[in-house]
Amino acid sequence: MYEQKEAIQNMIDWIEEHICETPSLMQMAEHIGYSPYYCSTMFHQITGMTVKRYVAGRRLRIAALALRDTDERIIDIAVRCGYSSQEAFTRAFQAAFGCTPAAYRKEPVPIPLSIRQVVLSPDFYRNRIGDISMNKPFLTEAHVKCEFIPAHNYLGVWEDKARNYGEFWQYHDCDSICGIIDSLSNVCDPIITGHTAGWYQINGERRYFYGTGVPADYSGRIPDNFEMRAFPGSYYLVFYHPAFDYLKDNGEVMGRVENLAWNFDIGSFGGGKYEWNEDLCQCYQRHYPEVLGYQVLRPIRLKQDICLCVCGNETI
Repeated sequence: MYEQKEAIQNMIDWIEEHICETPSLMQMAEHIGYSPYYCSTMFHQITGMTVKRYVAGRRLRIAALALRDTDERIIDIAVRCGYSSQEAFTRAFQAAFGCTPAAYRKEPVPIPLSIRQVVLSPDFYRNRIGDISMNKPFLTEAHVKCEFIPAHNYLGVWEDKARNYGEFWQYHDCDSICGIIDSLSNVCDPIITGHTAGWYQINGERRYFYGTGVPADYSGRIPDNFEMRAFPGSYYLVFYHPAFDYLKDNGEVMGRVENLAWNFDIGSFGGGKYEWNEDLCQCYQRHYPEVLGYQVLRPIRLKQDICLCVCGNETI
């Protein structure tokens, strides 16, 4: 199965490079060295969609972002994205998103943009090569630092039944939610960016959420199943590992960071003056393996008795 997934991932990567060139199934088949029938069948089996549907969705994504972010004429966008006419583009756009390209340009509401498929994962890599030693020269122990995050709004989905990323997607459609978040990339908070997920407290237990930070004055449409919540500014302890090889080391890195984060003795930080602030703020997760690495952020605050003392002495 790994070989088939690897072939389809190569096919997806090739499609992404030639998305506006009207790539044919024959060209894609020649690129990865399998028959067109095999490519078509395996693509559908592994991704759950046909090649034609995937290409059409990715083209509409490019077109929608061009409508939102540029002044390019609609007819020019249609032709550049492989449509035979503006009318054909309008029909496809309205069927996918429920509005015309002109209406979307005037009011770019959240829409479920097609996301790039990824069919390889660290699990498949490990299953193929078995247990291997980690890349010792590139992996380190998890570290901790402090960061201030200003007050912000968060637009997302909070799932009371999910304790982590994997469980979250058992209850929600990944492509739909991620596509909607991608369509909000023009209004994302600069710190709590798109796809910054994490954990919140419910009855003393951690549960998982997924979404994006948005500006305090965000007044756009709230997508179905999403809600918007406001969070105060707070300091956070950032437990982190720098950039790493996602396929080879993702599980090990996440384990190291989360083990440090969830077992950290807050009394050992700042001379014992701080406590967790998770009743007012949520914990965030940043997962950008090859660029940022992996981070878990837990909010902290001065202990109440220290705050009262400091305020009483008029030092803040």
